[in-house]
Amino acid sequence: MSREIVSYITYNKDLLHLYKSQSHRDIIADSLLTDAILIPQKIELAERSESHLIRTSTIHHINIITKNILSYCRGLEMDGLKEKEYLNLLREELKIFRKTYRIWKRSL
Repeated sequence: MSREIVSYITYNKDLLHLYKSQSHRDIIADSLLTDAILIPQKIELAERSESHLIRTSTIHHINIITKNILSYCRGLEMDGLKEKEYLNLLREELKIFRKTYRIWKRSL
């Protein structure tokens, strides 16, 4: 979902090179996309790790990433994004993810 939102809202349609843009919106969109991509990677790392320390730090990192994504949504709104319904959909998905995530992290 984040990839589609970023594709829709950015001025630069080359998603692989958003980090090169001087546009504030593109920079926020790049961060949103990068963090969204990291979540499944971090979940996999926590699942596969035998180390309690690695699992704990990974869980902490996922918490930070989800908070960052919510901050990026606010930043995009402050940048003047008019299509707020897309950001609200992403927020709702994050809310659902965080509920499931809390259950998952207790199982580790």
